[in-house]
Amino acid sequence: MRTAPTVADRGPAVASVWGPLRAPLFRALWTATVVSNVGTWMHNVGAAWLMTSLAPSPTMVALVQAATSLPVFLVGLPAGALADVVDRRRFLLVTQGWMLAAAAALGALTVAGVATPWGLLVLTFALGLGAAMNAPAWQAIVPELVARTELQAAIALNSVGFNIARVIGPALGGLVIAGAGAGAVFLLNAASFLGVMVVLYRWRRSPRESQSPAEHVLSAMRAGLRYVRYAPTLRAVLVRSCIFIFCGSALWALLPLLARSELGLDATGYGVLLGSLGAGAIIGAVFLPRVRLRVAIDPLIAGATVLFAVVTLLLAYTRNFALLCGVMALGGVAWMALMSILNVTAQTTVPAWVRARAMAVYLLMFQGGMAVGSALWGAVATRAGIPAALSYSALGLLVGLLAMVRYRLTAAEDADLTPAMHWNAPTVVSEPHLEDGPVLVLVEYRIDPQQAPEFVRAMQALRLVRRRDGAIRWGLFSDTADPGRCVETFVVESWAEHLRQHERFTIADRAATERVRAFHIGAEAPKVTHLISAYALDDKD
Repeated sequence: MRTAPTVADRGPAVASVWGPLRAPLFRALWTATVVSNVGTWMHNVGAAWLMTSLAPSPTMVALVQAATSLPVFLVGLPAGALADVVDRRRFLLVTQGWMLAAAAALGALTVAGVATPWGLLVLTFALGLGAAMNAPAWQAIVPELVARTELQAAIALNSVGFNIARVIGPALGGLVIAGAGAGAVFLLNAASFLGVMVVLYRWRRSPRESQSPAEHVLSAMRAGLRYVRYAPTLRAVLVRSCIFIFCGSALWALLPLLARSELGLDATGYGVLLGSLGAGAIIGAVFLPRVRLRVAIDPLIAGATVLFAVVTLLLAYTRNFALLCGVMALGGVAWMALMSILNVTAQTTVPAWVRARAMAVYLLMFQGGMAVGSALWGAVATRAGIPAALSYSALGLLVGLLAMVRYRLTAAEDADLTPAMHWNAPTVVSEPHLEDGPVLVLVEYRIDPQQAPEFVRAMQALRLVRRRDGAIRWGLFSDTADPGRCVETFVVESWAEHLRQHERFTIADRAATERVRAFHIGAEAPKVTHLISAYALDDKD
């Protein structure tokens, strides 16, 4: 299934974590996903282990992880745009079918004994491509499967399922590899996609209701990037995630080679190590909500990062298998804490209209950092040795904490991101064509000149809202002949995009508008004027 793990970030959600399973569709899809994720973890073990047989060099083994993660870096944003534009159910059926075909092809080649190192990397890349296209749409459908009151519980339950698969999959994969070979693991993974496809096929998804025109993929991508640029909290999540995963990827990339070359383990032992990490992640999922009630996000992330750095360092020099399993469990606790906080913060700081695109960018930064980091740490291990590479990685994790100074995270679970729908429809004599533009919007305010500095500061928050929701330019001007008259201007690329802008304004955004309106002293509301490019009108002649 290859879905990104998520977990609820607050205690009440975990208290009713099993509640969403009362919904038949969510229960069926959750069960099928757990089975599919078990297949995915088995496949990951098989791919890494097979490469140690085909080409046992640190660089080639690390490239398996890079081939898995790199597709998100390449197609993540288009995937998010598509997930926000097309029917998500049909889109998920296509991506699941693609992954089934890639896993089956790799399994057939391996069973036939004709798999090569580069063939393994190509088909692993193909499987990762399907996962990259699948992930944003998958995360975006969760609010459609459960009631709003159970959304956090559903996110928590997805995390529990993912980590159940993380515990079972590697150990089961090691046993299957030992008994039947890596090819059998790949074929079982291919079969695991069928359950998800059956549930998706039987889902009768309600069509999405929207008053605004549908977006094209390219314009949707631009809108998603614009939103990320002008969303400080989301941007902080992205930066912090990228820094952590770039350094933390060394553990995942080098663990297969460490298990085989340094520890002398077989496939079963390697699977047990990964299973220990997954078990620690489940423990972390259970206790994290209670810790979150007492510890703020930034100190908690700092503590989890330090713990993961210590685990990475111990991994470099510990050779006792039982002790190493305990160390890996602690690593799972730290990994879960970091990934859950970052993931939930990313999800809860964006409205529904851009959620898949925002999560696509999040996954892009996450998997892109994993791909680049895996290749880098593999190269370092080739030159300096595996223990040295892991040591440098641990040092990088600690140095990366300096990013907290500038990029602090803010919990946003209580922000109401539902559309406010408070804008009046534009007054027009004849309705412009949807593609006409650009559109210039003027909002005229009457203020006390003595309060101009405070007014300008209040407008900066509204500026971010306008830019996030679609404005390609924004300005604020004061009348030299009348200091009490200020005009806000913003430009939107088309009439269709401006109509979408009306639907994108959320209830949480009202606070910025209300602060600005508090400075308006006119008897009437601020005057709003819509101007459309005269060249657009001229083109119709």
